[in-house]
Amino acid sequence: MSSSIKIESVVKEKNRMGECPVWEERENALVYVDINSQKVCRWSPVTNEVQSVSVDARVSSVALRQCGGYVITLGTRFAFLDWDTQEVTTILELEQDKPNNRFNDGKVDPKGRFFAGTMAEETAPGVRARRQGALYTLFPDHSVIKQLDQLDISNGLDWSLDHRTFFHIDSLSYAIHAFSYDVHTGKIGTHLLYHLEKEEQMPDGMCIDAEGKLWVACIDGGRVIRIDPETGKRIQTVRLPTPRITSCCFGGKDYSEMYVTSAYDGLDEATLAKEPHAGEIFKITGLGVKGIPQNFYAA
Repeated sequence: MSSSIKIESVVKEKNRMGECPVWEERENALVYVDINSQKVCRWSPVTNEVQSVSVDARVSSVALRQCGGYVITLGTRFAFLDWDTQEVTTILELEQDKPNNRFNDGKVDPKGRFFAGTMAEETAPGVRARRQGALYTLFPDHSVIKQLDQLDISNGLDWSLDHRTFFHIDSLSYAIHAFSYDVHTGKIGTHLLYHLEKEEQMPDGMCIDAEGKLWVACIDGGRVIRIDPETGKRIQTVRLPTPRITSCCFGGKDYSEMYVTSAYDGLDEATLAKEPHAGEIFKITGLGVKGIPQNFYAA
């Protein structure tokens, strides 16, 4: 790890399950969710304050809308969130035949479509129905298609810089997969890109940098790893000061800062006592690479 890399905790307000960080340039703020606290949050680096909107179900992802406000996934619903009024408007609900399912990670593609996937919740610690999840695409006209099914935990996702490849993580496969991708239709066509090593633990959220390399958050691995999609090799590891690292995004005025979310849910009391930074959000500087702006949902 380069000695110029600096890691600091910037949001001390702890998240049970911080996830889905998105840099919102128009607000100069980091938007993210705390899934298990059912909150969408916005942190300003200028004021160092966190604002939040509480919703009525586990909110698992947030993305920017072209017209302002956000598109979110909560429970098994796609919805809009108006930040100023705190009003949540349901677009549609899916998987009503799967009461243990909920949405998980989501992100907007280069043409303004919102991709988000589902997963089965645990029914007891470590007990989860397998292959109950799916990946969906919400189009700007509010129509939806199912892209993938038989998933366990649909998670991190992003697109190559040339928009020809879609990258996706199904966490319980411990791997990142690459799919051919048609940017005009939003259809995805798969090969295994990278299988995590034992100490890296389970892959969670993911983002791409301006050089086309992938950054993957390793939950219980306490790190983010950088993967070269051309070679399928890990080229960098950045360790963080807490184990449950959940997701990452680039931000700041020139997208040279990386923001990393974490969780404290899932740690027992003895472990929590030894992990004072669990649930905080970290800023990494000095990586020597920038990110790219987020796409907007086109409705």
